This record gives sequence, C-alpha cells and structure tokens, in this order.
Amino acid sequence: MKRAMVCLGVLAMSLLCGPAFAQKHVPSKVDISWNRFYDYKEMTALLKQLEKAYPDLLSLQSLGQSEQGREMWLMTLNNSDTGKDTDKPAMYIDGNIHGNEVQAMEVVLYSIWYLAKMYGNNDDITELIDRCAFYFVPSVNPDGRANWFREPNTPHSQRSGQRPTDNDFDGDLDEDGPDDLDGDGHITSMWRFDPNGRYRRSAKDPRIIERVGPDEKGELSRAGSEGIDNDGDGRINEDGAGGYDMNRNWPGGWQPNYIQFGAGDFPFSFPETAAIGKFILAHPNIAAAQSYHNSGGMILRGPGAKFRENLYPRGDRAVYDLLGAAGEEMLPYYDYMIIYADLYTVHGGTVNWTSEQLGVVSFTNELWTDTWITKSDDTRLDSEARMRWIDRMMFGQTFTEYSEYDHPTLGKVLIGGGNKYSSRNTPTFMLEEEAHRNFAFTMFHAGEMPAIEMPWIEVKKLSKNLWQITIEIENTKIIPTRTNIAAQNDIGTPDILTVRGKGVEVVTSGTLGDRFDTTLSPVEHRPGRMLVERGIGSRSISTFRFIVTGTSGADVTISYEAEKTRNIKQTIKLEEKVYEAEE
Repeated sequence: MKRAMVCLGVLAMSLLCGPAFAQKHVPSKVDISWNRFYDYKEMTALLKQLEKAYPDLLSLQSLGQSEQGREMWLMTLNNSDTGKDTDKPAMYIDGNIHGNEVQAMEVVLYSIWYLAKMYGNNDDITELIDRCAFYFVPSVNPDGRANWFREPNTPHSQRSGQRPTDNDFDGDLDEDGPDDLDGDGHITSMWRFDPNGRYRRSAKDPRIIERVGPDEKGELSRAGSEGIDNDGDGRINEDGAGGYDMNRNWPGGWQPNYIQFGAGDFPFSFPETAAIGKFILAHPNIAAAQSYHNSGGMILRGPGAKFRENLYPRGDRAVYDLLGAAGEEMLPYYDYMIIYADLYTVHGGTVNWTSEQLGVVSFTNELWTDTWITKSDDTRLDSEARMRWIDRMMFGQTFTEYSEYDHPTLGKVLIGGGNKYSSRNTPTFMLEEEAHRNFAFTMFHAGEMPAIEMPWIEVKKLSKNLWQITIEIENTKIIPTRTNIAAQNDIGTPDILTVRGKGVEVVTSGTLGDRFDTTLSPVEHRPGRMLVERGIGSRSISTFRFIVTGTSGADVTISYEAEKTRNIKQTIKLEEKVYEAEE
C-alpha cells in the first residue's frame, strides 16, 4: 500500500510538472506544414518567404537554369556577424537529384526552416551556425520533380532529367512513354492473362499477385508498367521522357554511357550538374557534403566501384565509420553501408566526386524504409502485412484496385497496384519525423567539421637572442582539417602554419611527436611558413617547434590557416612563458 502511494505521488508530480519538462515550442516566421509534399512552384515560393523572413541568415540565389529553364535555387545560411561564409567550414546539402525522390527536397527545406527558426533559441544550433556555413540545393532536378507531380508516374519515374533523349536508338526522342490507361492519374502495373504464367492472384487477398510454386501453373505474367506501343516497334514504354541520370554525370569515377547508363556525353554535360559543380569548385571551404535520395533506409559512403576502394585510406575510413555509427543510432532501421559493396556499382555519383576528388567527407542517405512493416519473422517480404498497412494506415490511398483492360496488342490485361506514392516516398503523416531525424544526423555531421585551437604554447630562452617556441594545434572534431585522400593526392591547398614578428627571424622549424619530444623533423625551405601537408587529424593534437632569433619582449604572431576550417591567430612575446587556453 505504501509503495502504491509513493507511485501515485510520483505520477501526480509528473503530471503537475510535465509542461516544465516539455520540449520548448519555437514558432517560425514562416509556417510550413510538414505532412505534405510541395511542387516546384510551391518550393520556390517557400524559399523566397524564408529568405525574406530571416534576411540576417539566409540568402537565395540561382545557380543557373535547368534543361527546361527552371531556376536552380541555392540557399546560403550564414551569420555574417561571425564572418563571411567562405571563411568558415561549410557543408553542402542537396536533394531530389532524381525527380521521383520527392521527399528529399522536403528534408532539405526542413533543414533550412529549422536552423533559421532555432537560431538564437537553441544554444547548440546557435553555436553551430556561428561557426559554420551551409549551402543548400533543395532540388537538383527541378524538371523531373515538376514532371512527377504534373504527370502520371510510377514510384520510380521521373527519375531522369528532362532533356529529350533517344533511349531506344530509333532516331526519335521521347516517343514511347507510359500511358495512364485506366485514368487514375498514376502509372501502375500491367499483368497479362497467361495459362502458363508464373503468377496468380492470392486466394487470401486478390490485390496480392504471388509467384506460383515450381510445379504449378499460374494465370498471369508480367507485362511491365501501364502503357501501349506508341511507336509500333513491338516494345512498350521503352522511350519515355528524358533518359539521363544526373547522379552518373559527376567526374568522380565517371564512365561512358555504354558502361553506366544515363551518364551523358561527359562529366558536367548537363546544365544542372554543371551549375552545381561550378559552385562547389569555387568554394574549397566545403568540408562536408550530404545528398538525400530515396529509398531503403541507408547511410551510404563511397566508393561507388570496387576498383576505387584504395582511394579511402584507413584514417578516412575511421572518420566515416564514426559518423556512420552515429547515424545508425539516430535513424532507426537505417544501415550504414558502402555503395559498391552493399548496394550496387555507381560511376560518377555526387558523393563519389566530392569525397574522392575533392576530399570532402560525404554521405548519401536513402530516405524511408518500410522493412519494419513488411518483414515477417523469416525476414522475407510479407505482402499481406504490406496490404494491411495500406488498408489500416493509408486507408487505401496508395493502391489502385485491379481492373481489366482490352489492350491493343496484349489482349485482355489487368491494370492496377501501387500508385506513385506507394513505395518510395515517406507517408506524409510520418514526413516530419523522417525529415527531423535525417536533418539531425546531418547536423551531427556538420558539427564534426574541423575546429582548431592553440591550447598550449611554450616559449623558452636558449641563449641571449635565441628562442624556442613550441606550439600545439588541436582539432577537437572528428573530421580532420585535411582528409587523408586530400593529403595523399595533393587535393586543395595544404594547411599553413606561420610565425612572424618585427625583428624576428625563424632559424629552423619542424614537427614533433609531442611537446616532450627533442627530435625535430625539420622544414627544408622557408621555415617561417610551414606547409602542414597532412593537416590536423581527427580529434588530435599536432606539435610544432620554431627556433627564432629576436630581442626579449618582441611580439610574435602565430597563425594557422586551413581551407576547411576557420583560421586561428595568436600573438605572444619572446619571454619565458607558457600560454595555455582557458578551459
């Protein structure tokens, strides 16, 4: 009885005090609903509203125009009071490179919205924005996105950009795409009636088309997606709109079209990739990159092809592994994977270029997975569970009932099944959580861009005007100031450590194992300007020593410059002293 009273008392206190522990609501200056998708025009309007509402943080620009003339929007998020965006470590974030992967745009838009409204209202986010800059491209493929919303499509189209392409090599462009034969506004599946078919409608649920056993005869065979033979060549839907893949058009590991379909004539041969590539190359301060795709619940790193695995040195792999492990904790049912080993081969992907040729720590997230819904105890996909989900949670909205249709070349067929919202896109009632979890992982990644400081400097007098200056440079973050791949392949500019002062001359300088080391690895030329080829590693301290001449009390300025973090500088005096950073 006494224990029961104690429990009741704790419950009462929790009810009374509940609001005090609730997450603080921070209103936004721009109201956006996160239980729906936005087409290109709506996306553009929201980006402009956000820029107008938060002018001290956000600036919107067009990188150029897409194949069909839509603006390629880029939003920069930076607090100019703490410095120019180009003077800070920056993260590049994009989505929707495949037109059908629509929720990727919503995740990028959510990221802009959340960061802007939380600045000044949350210490962690305020500190992150003060230290870093962000470059957002919400929709890499605005033409494909517009087509997906406007036209009947499957969950898997329109993946392509929208430049007319001769996919079937008959001399005509885009002449045989899918057709909405049943008029439901979607492209679903076609099944041909076939007495020797390998499929049949399930006796438990006729909406489920199941494969028959090896010793059984079915009643149906696959006939592809909904459509007819528009060009009379005996094939259906073989030359739809577009036909190129912007995620195969980047320089990193690019291969021609006969090896990697959709690759284009050469890297950056499409206006969308060319515009983004030009921007990224002009911003060497980009230290991290994130691309959002769908689907499958994956956190992917390169390489895209096995022969490029040697481009990921052990130190860089350790960085990816630390970040990927955090992602698996933050994103339930997501798996940290390597593209070529765990998914399939990709030549010329976005993150292959940014990571392997620019030395930027980069991930692709495949948004949304329904494996927790549709797998039975033996891990096979459970069609009955999928249909229960559609019925109970989606109220049938993502499924078109099968109906018979008299096809001009196939005869009587069944048309129906999952519509374009059925499999790859996050259910809209779950969209905000999906967006926030992925945003949070990406902000964890951003928060681990390099940050350096000088925690300890020691000045010793060796003789009358001869001094020894020992300097520790510490990187407190997971991502090094220069990735191993950048250092090994001379990508970008090495870090630079300089010691200068009026009347001060550097006699020699070099690196040490630690502050107690007496053995110097000397710099051969220009000892006052040391090139730190390997940068400052992941969560590590590097130690440097300079032997200088100068009069007692002279000022000496020590500066450390790096492409992918904020430069630091400190002025000391030539006097016996230890300078330690305040905790």
